[in-house]
Amino acid sequence: MLSFFGRSAIQKVITLFFVSVVSFLIIHIAPGEPSQVDPLNPKFTPDLVERFRKEFHLDKPLYYQYLLFYKDLFTGKTVSWKDNQPVLKKIWERFLNSLPLFVVGTIITWTLSFPIGIRSALSRGGVYDRSVTFLSYLLISIPGFFFAYILIILVVNFFHVPVIGMETFGIGDSSWLTLFMDRVWHLLLPSVLGATGGVAVLSRYVRSQMLEVEGQDYIRTAKAKGLTPEIVHYKHALRNALLPFVTMFGLILPGLIGGSVIIESIFSWPGMGRMAYEAILSRDYPIILTINFVSAVLVLAGTFISDLFYMIVDPRIRL
Repeated sequence: MLSFFGRSAIQKVITLFFVSVVSFLIIHIAPGEPSQVDPLNPKFTPDLVERFRKEFHLDKPLYYQYLLFYKDLFTGKTVSWKDNQPVLKKIWERFLNSLPLFVVGTIITWTLSFPIGIRSALSRGGVYDRSVTFLSYLLISIPGFFFAYILIILVVNFFHVPVIGMETFGIGDSSWLTLFMDRVWHLLLPSVLGATGGVAVLSRYVRSQMLEVEGQDYIRTAKAKGLTPEIVHYKHALRNALLPFVTMFGLILPGLIGGSVIIESIFSWPGMGRMAYEAILSRDYPIILTINFVSAVLVLAGTFISDLFYMIVDPRIRL
């Protein structure tokens, strides 16, 4: 176990280093100078540009800029070019906003996908299977932004309640219970919207994997031995069908950043995805590089979690 942790840590640190180098180079190879923050602003004089370049080490060689950037990042000195606020502080605030949206959406997706997909596989070709297949492809085909606007119009017209933002305007002086229920209500709609596409896609994967496992020889042998359908389907078939989803579960962590940009923009939810999009538009390179670095950390953490889950799901796998 200790040797596995040691090897995994070394591999992931090396991978993280190369990811940081590539991200840094891509940002600086992209068209436009980092100092061209607002070329149309008449107050942005050449003297101010030169002072800006010196303050953020843009007048130094590229490799030295890389070292200084990550040194300032790990010491908490890196600031946003847009508002001169600490980068880590801004990302942490947006992370706390995106976290409940991500957690609720993930729980809804994974809780509904497996029962829907398993039942669809066990009743292959039936009315339920055909209906679920039609609805899944319908949800996959509808663009998320279109479905979001339709959902907002229906909810506002029928229930006459606000759905934009994290809280209702002017509710700040209410009781903690009112504030909590208001936050839950504002969280519900974007979470359900984010989970619809995930349920449609993941349930298809579950159905396909279950059908593949159900056709194996050991499943036919288990049925021939007289085992009950519950034991055959849920103990033997389902456990072997779970292996591909262990990898998928470990790779959902980066969804904290890029998985809800459209939803956060439509519902005016101040999350990490929306912040990344705004940083790209404003050329806020410290925010962009830090978010890329955090994304890489989440991907590597997800693969590590997948490795541990593999051992739990399949006892044949050893670390």
